[in-house]
Amino acid sequence: MLKINDLKIITNTGRKLVDGFSFVLNEGDKIALIGEEGNGKSTLLKIIAGVSDEEYVTYSGSVYCDEKIGYLPQRLSDEDLKKDVLSYIGDPIDYNELYQVINRIGIDDELLQERTMSSLSGGERVKIALAKILYDGADILLLDEPSNDLDLKTLIWLEQFILNTSLPLIFVSHDETLLENCANGMLHLEQLKRKTECSLTYESLGYRQYLENRNAFITRNNMIASKQRAQLQKQLDRWRTLYQKVEHRQNTISRGDPHGGQLLKKKMKNLKSQERNLQQQKENMRKTFEPEEAIDIFFEDVKLNPDKVILDLHLKELRAGDKLLVKDLDLKILGRDKVCIIGDNGTGKTTLLKAIYERLKDRDDIRVGYMPQNYQELLDYEKKPLDFLWDRRSVDERKRIQTFLGTLKFTSEEMEHRISELSEGQKCKILLAKMILEKKDVLILDEPSRNLSPLSNPQLRKMLSDFKGCIIAVSHDRKFISEVADKVYELCDRRLSLLE
Repeated sequence: MLKINDLKIITNTGRKLVDGFSFVLNEGDKIALIGEEGNGKSTLLKIIAGVSDEEYVTYSGSVYCDEKIGYLPQRLSDEDLKKDVLSYIGDPIDYNELYQVINRIGIDDELLQERTMSSLSGGERVKIALAKILYDGADILLLDEPSNDLDLKTLIWLEQFILNTSLPLIFVSHDETLLENCANGMLHLEQLKRKTECSLTYESLGYRQYLENRNAFITRNNMIASKQRAQLQKQLDRWRTLYQKVEHRQNTISRGDPHGGQLLKKKMKNLKSQERNLQQQKENMRKTFEPEEAIDIFFEDVKLNPDKVILDLHLKELRAGDKLLVKDLDLKILGRDKVCIIGDNGTGKTTLLKAIYERLKDRDDIRVGYMPQNYQELLDYEKKPLDFLWDRRSVDERKRIQTFLGTLKFTSEEMEHRISELSEGQKCKILLAKMILEKKDVLILDEPSRNLSPLSNPQLRKMLSDFKGCIIAVSHDRKFISEVADKVYELCDRRLSLLE
């Protein structure tokens, strides 16, 4: 049994991440831990797993577990990446037991050949890391974003693993389809009121039902809050009218009418009492709930001609060093096409996307925006977000960018952080902001949804679906592919083929 009692987590800057959280993980639980980037999901998992780094946070409360926890971090350490696969799994190894684990979860034993962990693809690393956890005899699984860097085939494998395992688990993922298909309980970690309050909600529901209930609650709550505000405003208006009348009569009453003066003084006292009651009512009335993921951004004044030729690419071959990735490639893309390229990891999708960007970036008849997988290719990590986005031509423009970052849920404090100190999701939002502010009409996006929370991703998809320009993207996100792309190409066996 895993039992958490009255857990409190506070960052060294004084921000509360968790306050008084109690929870029991039961047999059969497959709990998804969700929330926006930087809210402390990884920190919470580390504390539960007993591997927390106390350099950045302090915590109190208790975590009790009488079973063995298997913890999969977001990223392997540099030390683990240098190891060969068998050394990473353990030494000495009982090969009979290891092969039973590998066969049970459907791993190709070729992965056990003499390769370093760093040479494996993202999906292969996840498979080996899970094999190590099960080989070590874990009774409970804590998985921190196991779906990151997985291709579609491995994502489906991961789904089946989570669905079929008998072990209770808590997992973090940005993949909404994975959440919908696998989770039977939700832990939602939030930072509300401009990150001045924290909330951790548990519901024994699937992801879709949880969102439906949450959205219904927000709608109902905000409707009641709106009615209460309207009713209070009417009361305040009536009170203000009476107050002004009594005040006017007090100022004009004759000194020869002491009785009338006494009545007015009594009325004024009653009005002052009513004012205090109305202020108390205002403090106690229901507050409007603003979800932290509610971002309101869109591309303005972007409209490409649908028949404009954006790309007419013919390549005999595309290589990465000596490795042949694609041959006999023909790809034509028009003004409002929304193209998504899919394929297994290692087939060359990112290399192809970079080649397309290099071909288009200097065109003067289109404005090309690019989001690489590695944000550091474009972001200056030493700069603050505002300094990166502001061209210093206008003070008004600086104010506009500050407001814009506010709509992306950056606090004033976060706007003063170096970009290197921000979460991956926030870095993604800065690149999106740059594209919007510069009115890019051709977007080249390498896995744009991978670092945004599952709650923010629907808004990203809507924005890109409504975009009146051209999109060329690589993605493994099934909802992104189905809701944004109107043409899907698969890169397989060195061929790029349009899927019908």
